[in-house]
Amino acid sequence: MVNISFVIADNQDVTRAGLHSYIDSLFNAAAVVDVSDKKALAEALTTDSDRIVVLDYTLFDLSGADDMLVLRMRYPNARWILFSNELNEDVMRKFCSLGNISIIMKDNSGEEIRSALVCATRGERYLCHQVANLLAGGFAGQGSRYGLTATEIEILKLIAKGATVKEMAAERNSSTHTIITHKKNIFRKLGVNNVYEATKYALRAGLVEVMEYYI
Repeated sequence: MVNISFVIADNQDVTRAGLHSYIDSLFNAAAVVDVSDKKALAEALTTDSDRIVVLDYTLFDLSGADDMLVLRMRYPNARWILFSNELNEDVMRKFCSLGNISIIMKDNSGEEIRSALVCATRGERYLCHQVANLLAGGFAGQGSRYGLTATEIEILKLIAKGATVKEMAAERNSSTHTIITHKKNIFRKLGVNNVYEATKYALRAGLVEVMEYYI
């Protein structure tokens, strides 16, 4: 991963130091640039538009969420990790509707912060458990945009936790045939082909937390 390049846009010294430590431990060949204002951030992205930007817009030289969205549109190749504890629900939902913005909170575990950084290098969006659980509430209450039923959501959670068909059948007092049918329907609706891809969806949607997945 020699070409990984990060920009840290956060005016808290402790946050910058912590992010440098995480990045160094994960990607020892990564280039990291600290920027202190919007002009410096724009210059960094003009030099290399594929950078991963870790940003707390609430503690940076930006007027608000809309200012960040303008930057995202101006530099579409950049990957963004929004790293803040000052986000309201409306802002989180706005950012979650955009595919290349990850969201983590500053009080998240080191495991989640590392997961967000790794996902960004793979071009994947990562949502921390707090944000994902917020979305999952609406996800379960309104049905996902892929049309999963409440039962299918519960089955997907079990799939992501590594349960076998027999274990899922036992837990839900169903037949293995019923579980297999649910799995097929879930895969079809999500457009995935295997358990791995379904699990990635469940993690991104916040249906399971990262620690549950690794246990």
